[in-house]
Amino acid sequence: MPTIQNYRGIVPAIACPFTPDYRIDEPALRRLASWLATQPGVVAVMTNGHTGEVFSLQPAERAEVTRIVADELKGRLPVISSIVCEGLRDAQEHARLAQAAGAQALDVMPPHHWLRFGFRPGHVTEYFEAIAEIGLDLVAHVYPAWTRASYSSATLAQLAQMPAVQAFKVGQRDMNRYAADIRAIRGADPSKAILTCHDEYLLASMVQGIDGALVGFATFIPALISDLWEAVKAGDLKRAMQIQDVITPLKDAVYGGGEPTGEAHARMKAGMYLAGVIDAPTVRPPTEAPTEAEMQALRAAVANAGLLKR
Repeated sequence: MPTIQNYRGIVPAIACPFTPDYRIDEPALRRLASWLATQPGVVAVMTNGHTGEVFSLQPAERAEVTRIVADELKGRLPVISSIVCEGLRDAQEHARLAQAAGAQALDVMPPHHWLRFGFRPGHVTEYFEAIAEIGLDLVAHVYPAWTRASYSSATLAQLAQMPAVQAFKVGQRDMNRYAADIRAIRGADPSKAILTCHDEYLLASMVQGIDGALVGFATFIPALISDLWEAVKAGDLKRAMQIQDVITPLKDAVYGGGEPTGEAHARMKAGMYLAGVIDAPTVRPPTEAPTEAEMQALRAAVANAGLLKR
């Protein structure tokens, strides 16, 4: 299967702006996608990730988000759409909808019943093979090591040997596992791209021989993340640490010292609003908007980064 692109670089997982009555705000989504296309180092945009509040979107809405972004970025950047499903037929149907909407690749999240019940290794390859029948490149979305939906190094090596799987969005949150999994993927097929999705500690995860970042945080501060990545690639650790020092207060204000959550994505939307990236920080219930104290912390971090517009 031919790969659609070089996945090496920065891939923002785009947020989804909503109107005050919680509909998809198409003009705002187009503006955000177009802005991301102007940012240095951005090689693709991913729709329907956790940052895009995918669990609040119905299947038709997920396809609509992809259609809007793909139409806006046509001829500029490819679009990857996340597949978040529970079964093989369901996943294939979502994949077809994403393909018809203009997606050029699919980010495959593990079925969420695996979080509760776990899985057998054969379930993983069967799931990816079913989605691969649609004919698009696949990105394997690796969940944190503490979940029952996290893949073993051996399973990742098997996925790396599949022609359809062209990239890995790795987010183990266990740095020993992270390093072991990178070695396993490289050993199975060194041509496959490995992208960090450790939004909350970018520098530490970038210096381990990867190929870029596929993170929701890049829908907020793509230029800073691109600068960090360029410094890492150049081997300029001093410069990288300086950039991370700017990113860290923003990271703390958004993620609160932990992993991404729904409320973290709400805080990120609020930060994007303060930075003038979007015009409204509306999130869909039950996700809650930031508290006043959280807004003050966001305002201080955005101002510290020199990005405050509101």
